[in-house]
Amino acid sequence: MEEREARPAYVEELEHHVGEEVLIQGWLFNKRSSGRIRFVIVRDGTGLVQGVVTPDADPDTFELAERLPQESSLRVWGTVRADPRAPGGYELAVRKIEPVHIPKEPFPIGLKEHGVGFLMDHRHLWIRMRRQVPLLRIRDSVLWAIRQFFRERGFVATEAPILVGTAVEGTTTLFPLDYFGRTAYLSQSGQLYLEATCMALGKVYWIGPVFRAEKSKTRKHLTEFWMAEAEVAFLEHEENLQLQEDLVRYVVEFVVEDRKQELEALERDSEALLAEVKGPFARITYAEAVEIVRGHGVEMEHGDDFGAPAEDALGAHFDRPVFVERFPAQTKPFYMKRAPDDPSVALCADLIAPEGYGEIIGGSQRVDTEEELLRQLEEYGLPREPYEWYIDLRKYGSVPHSGFGLGVERTVAWIAGVKHIRETIPFPRMLDRLEP
Repeated sequence: MEEREARPAYVEELEHHVGEEVLIQGWLFNKRSSGRIRFVIVRDGTGLVQGVVTPDADPDTFELAERLPQESSLRVWGTVRADPRAPGGYELAVRKIEPVHIPKEPFPIGLKEHGVGFLMDHRHLWIRMRRQVPLLRIRDSVLWAIRQFFRERGFVATEAPILVGTAVEGTTTLFPLDYFGRTAYLSQSGQLYLEATCMALGKVYWIGPVFRAEKSKTRKHLTEFWMAEAEVAFLEHEENLQLQEDLVRYVVEFVVEDRKQELEALERDSEALLAEVKGPFARITYAEAVEIVRGHGVEMEHGDDFGAPAEDALGAHFDRPVFVERFPAQTKPFYMKRAPDDPSVALCADLIAPEGYGEIIGGSQRVDTEEELLRQLEEYGLPREPYEWYIDLRKYGSVPHSGFGLGVERTVAWIAGVKHIRETIPFPRMLDRLEP
């Protein structure tokens, strides 16, 4: 059979080509020898396949299988056969290997342990490795699941600007920049703009990057991360919580079904993960959460935000996600509506994931009258002028409305069972990391 007749295939498709000769195009991940047999592990982005090379292969192929270095790019022709002992359950009886590019230097990341600093310096190469590929494929499925959920619910995808002139979450976590002689900022959230858009389209969402200038080095923080944010007209607090719960359950179930092999590769217990989202999520007030945290031996005063130890304590207390609602109003942003039965608390909630993964969603019902908004801007010491357009939303047909933002990287980390979110985004930006 001529090479041009061989059918190009991806590793993930090999089960459909048993007994056929196919062409795999990828990179040499690893190799080994056993007597007169050479084994080459080839990756193509969709998976790994073992190629078995014997002296009966085409001229030069047996010798190539011995000398090609790790991460050589190549084309491999071979016949697919089922073998439960092989990675993925299938292997290639290799007929020919054709190099595309042979590195002149050894690949810097070997199949051994490396320090985190070294791996982060080589992130552009680290993403090729056995653990990182399934993580990034799981991230892809999380993003697809979010989009599909909103599409099925009749939401309209929209956008929010990255360059903004006003703060959303607070001025201390803004990245300022010069904007033709004016000060602009990298957006902390698309929320204010989604509030405007939902008044035109009813139900809207966007998925995009946001930026927080927090000088934090915890495993749960990035300075640039992605948010999936939604805003709905005529939606109040209780309905908002239900929407968030439905979304999280949908995403988890979608990813478990879509990425079985990747979760197995990461040794993530899919059944345990599904059990965490099967029943109703727990709901407690902020005051109740403080008592639970204290009961776990973590010091916390009423009015404190939840740090990592407090989130870990809440995660340990429940075997499923938990909504913490009705925070003290002064601890939350200016745009949150106050509870009518207790104006000292806001109609808001944070969703805490189990297993110590912390907050993955923050949401609230929004202030919907001009009088409330002006009063709360004054309470927070914020100037009126930059928010005139936002105030306008309360002047012309204002309605009750609510929304939330889901942190993509924290969600991926929880689903994949990864402790540090630096591995859940292709190129993480952290306090001390701007390259590669």
